[in-house]
Amino acid sequence: YYIADFALSRFAAALGKKKDAEMFYKRSLGYKHYYSKEFGTFRPILPDGTFYSPFNPRQGENFEPNPGFHEGSSWNYTFYIPHDVYGLAKLMGGKKPFIDKLQMVFDEGLYDPANEPDIAYAHLFSYFKGEEWRTQKETQRLLDKYFTTKPDGIPGNDDTGTMSSWAIFNMIGFYPDCPGLPEYTLTTPVFNKVTIRLDPKWYKENELVIETNRTQPGALYIDKVLLNGKKFNKYHITHDELVHGKYLKFDLK
Repeated sequence: YYIADFALSRFAAALGKKKDAEMFYKRSLGYKHYYSKEFGTFRPILPDGTFYSPFNPRQGENFEPNPGFHEGSSWNYTFYIPHDVYGLAKLMGGKKPFIDKLQMVFDEGLYDPANEPDIAYAHLFSYFKGEEWRTQKETQRLLDKYFTTKPDGIPGNDDTGTMSSWAIFNMIGFYPDCPGLPEYTLTTPVFNKVTIRLDPKWYKENELVIETNRTQPGALYIDKVLLNGKKFNKYHITHDELVHGKYLKFDLK
């Protein structure tokens, strides 16, 4: 609901309704009330304002009943604040504690690839300069581990295409990790070349071509990105930049 409030704030701003935009944005930050410093995760709050107890942030794994959360544990929801990544990092004590804790989620098997709340987790590393390689490493690892050509080749219920869309976006090299923001986080593509046809009803360009230049076998990390021949120095790209860019090239190392 807080993410929905953020999206509504963007919508209100686009309509020129400044006060509504401010109201919805302020409300979208209400997630902070649920952060428990004791556990370093979100924790349910009782009607009297106190935290739910006894509390185990791992309860809810494998879809077991879990007070305060739906189909997941606290770890599956704690980083689910794509509209305020830096605000969440501040709650956690800054960049290093945030990165260390997020990496721990992957290293200790707390990440659930089969349900929506945490599927954007791998992309959050790229919000911090110098940590973008973790996004590239984890997206490749998750694709290799959970997406195959076997009968059970996706990690769970596709939920109207969610799991498949996650795979396709990351295979192409970008992912829309925050609802309400028309932008994408870049990651390592698995294809040498992808051509996306653009509908002339909406776009003046006919297509977007994405290529990779693999300098060595098994190249995993992005060395540099070129957009229409010019060096692109960011790991986030807006929808307008992407669809009007004509040619996106990844040099890998």
